[in-house]
Amino acid sequence: MPSADFFLRRVHSLTGIVPIGFFMLEHMFSISQAIVGPAAFDRTVSFLQSLPFVVPLEIGFIAVPLAFHAFYGLYVAYLAKNNQLSYRYFRNWMFYLQRATAVITLAFLVWHVWVLRIGKALYGTEITFSHMAGLLGDPLVFALYAVGLAAGLLHFVNGLWTFLITWGITIGPRSQTAAMYACSFVFVFLYAVGVRALFAFVS
Repeated sequence: MPSADFFLRRVHSLTGIVPIGFFMLEHMFSISQAIVGPAAFDRTVSFLQSLPFVVPLEIGFIAVPLAFHAFYGLYVAYLAKNNQLSYRYFRNWMFYLQRATAVITLAFLVWHVWVLRIGKALYGTEITFSHMAGLLGDPLVFALYAVGLAAGLLHFVNGLWTFLITWGITIGPRSQTAAMYACSFVFVFLYAVGVRALFAFVS
């Protein structure tokens, strides 16, 4: 019979893709609308905020799974033995980076939610193209977003690669190597789109 730890690790792996990974992809699509123009970005944000039961949906399908994934992930990271200096294999480094980017991404998300979602709830701040342009006009804020985006996407694609192995989708070395290249392409593509969107706010 599988242990509780086995079950929790499977749930942790799954929540990283569904719903958190899907939410990240939706978020990337939303910010990419800034590339199209201010009106497109504002329309997308307005549509998302006008969805029925948006707050319960955010809590039940984003906040709760994210909290579990984050805090159980920190627990796993605390128990992990990082030996990348002794065994300098690529996957060993990725194992270490997965834990490091988890911490960076969590810190960035807490700050991001505080600035935008909590700010909206407390002060009625509207998330618009002009508001984001004002925030990202600060070079420090821009740099924080660029770093947070890189950490979040790296954590996602590396987690996707391990998810495919954990759930028996990529079994052999060839399929795992192919998945690694595919995930690397996804990272490069999404980060390029994200950085282009960040520059669209300040250009």
